Amino acid sequence: MLERPETGERALLVHLKAKDPRLTADLLEFRELALSAGAIVIETVISNSDSPSAKFLLGTGKVAEIKQLVAALGIDLILVNHDLSAAQERNLEEELQCRIVDRTGLILDIFAQRARTFEGKLQVELAQLQHMSTRLVRGWTHLERQKGGIGLRGPGETQLEEDRRVIRDKIKHITSKLEKVRQQREQSRHARVKAQVPTVSLVGYTNSGKSSLFKALTNEGVYIADQLFATLDPTLRTIQLPYVGKAIIADTVGFIRDLPHDLVEAFSATLQETAEADLLLHVIDCHDALWREKKIQVERVLHQIGSLNVPVLEVYNKIDLLPELAAGFEKDHSGNISIVRVSAKSHQGLVELQQAIAERLCKDVVKGEIKLLPTQAKIRAYLYDVGAIDYDQVDEDGNWLLGVTIHRGRWESLCIKFDGLAKLISTSWKNE
Repeated sequence: MLERPETGERALLVHLKAKDPRLTADLLEFRELALSAGAIVIETVISNSDSPSAKFLLGTGKVAEIKQLVAALGIDLILVNHDLSAAQERNLEEELQCRIVDRTGLILDIFAQRARTFEGKLQVELAQLQHMSTRLVRGWTHLERQKGGIGLRGPGETQLEEDRRVIRDKIKHITSKLEKVRQQREQSRHARVKAQVPTVSLVGYTNSGKSSLFKALTNEGVYIADQLFATLDPTLRTIQLPYVGKAIIADTVGFIRDLPHDLVEAFSATLQETAEADLLLHVIDCHDALWREKKIQVERVLHQIGSLNVPVLEVYNKIDLLPELAAGFEKDHSGNISIVRVSAKSHQGLVELQQAIAERLCKDVVKGEIKLLPTQAKIRAYLYDVGAIDYDQVDEDGNWLLGVTIHRGRWESLCIKFDGLAKLISTSWKNE
């Protein structure tokens, strides 16, 4: 229902420059957004105005300059690297006789292109409707608009009211469907908690390499591209970790500066996976000169979705592009692994990353030795499946002597499953 730019449109970028020098980098990011949406960027206009106009956002002189460029270069789409009010958007379109899309509209368009699953399409449509509800006046400028009152209502006002009702009904309908999705996800999370299966969620700035790392950890074929928001729909897979055994890892949508509020609201069901994860892997493109600023932006979004209390393990990706950085990890003042350096492309540091994830998840690990009879091969196979075996020896009677490191909750579940297992301990368990 939004007027969305189509692939191959000739676009002019407009950026309002302020005193903050970091806005130059924001302009580069905006250009990447435009290219990701399929626009052909013909020209870029930068306005240095320190006092944005209430009518156009831009000054009248800059608007006149853009109007000349539109006519001379055959521009049919203007992308503005700022959020516009409905009035500013309408005023610019009337003055420039050209389609205007602001930053939020552009991001919504990219999301609409990337959505593949039923849930993802619902979320994008909800965000679009919420964004469009304030801009309905755009579609009816050709109709009469008169003040309200008996005998004074014009056909434009009637049509607008009808459209508002249609949009309200659609928003209510989609919200109801997404509530069912949220309940289904909640049931799945409860099942994982009951089965003591931890969840690890990948988060990070868009195009930081989350999907590449997800593929490297899971050996799954996922869509990977060097563009913003290449991944939109969340993907969950099972991985095996040392000591922990089975865990769920989730690849989520990338964050970006000033992520539109409508998108955060619409994707609440998906982002809930992040808010309720046992551990967050904050993937950082350490080859990016602006990685520190982007790290702060991700932390702001995490605060926005209520994930600040979830433990975080920082993963510095793309070390293959920085010869001075080697794979490995760093510990904080408490002795916990806080940073892991990896390359998803060359698979450097993946073993260290898996060990770090396991260590962060296993706050209550027990270690010891058990003796199993040859008839108890099923228990031995299970311990191997969950990666709990440190060593495996055979005594003179043919029994297995197994050195085991395992999560206490998983061990207790195993003792319930195999009655009498606790009596097989040959050395005392101890907390790691």
